[in-house]
Amino acid sequence: MDIMFSNRKMEKTFNNQARLVREYGARQAERIRRRLDELAAVDTLEDLRCLRQARCHELKGDRAGQLSVDLVDPYRLLFVPANEPIPRKHDGGLDWSWVTAVQIVGVEDTHG
Repeated sequence: MDIMFSNRKMEKTFNNQARLVREYGARQAERIRRRLDELAAVDTLEDLRCLRQARCHELKGDRAGQLSVDLVDPYRLLFVPANEPIPRKHDGGLDWSWVTAVQIVGVEDTHG
């Protein structure tokens, strides 16, 4: 899967282990790196569903359109589909089997 970032600063941080550790701490940086590697290894977002430890899911409410995977609790790695156009099912829902690119938008506690 293709991975993009919402801004240049985030791209530099997420692609440099020392910066990642400095920004998020060693444990969180290791988990972020693992999730990015998992995203990069799959062909489509649907393939990520089989990785139960990632717990990839669509968000609701004011975060509708975003997805997340678990990091160190309570934090999540947030991203959006980056295909143009975004693949949709007939009912309007996201068609995970055609999402081949994502854009990372941040790391947040989505419940806090």
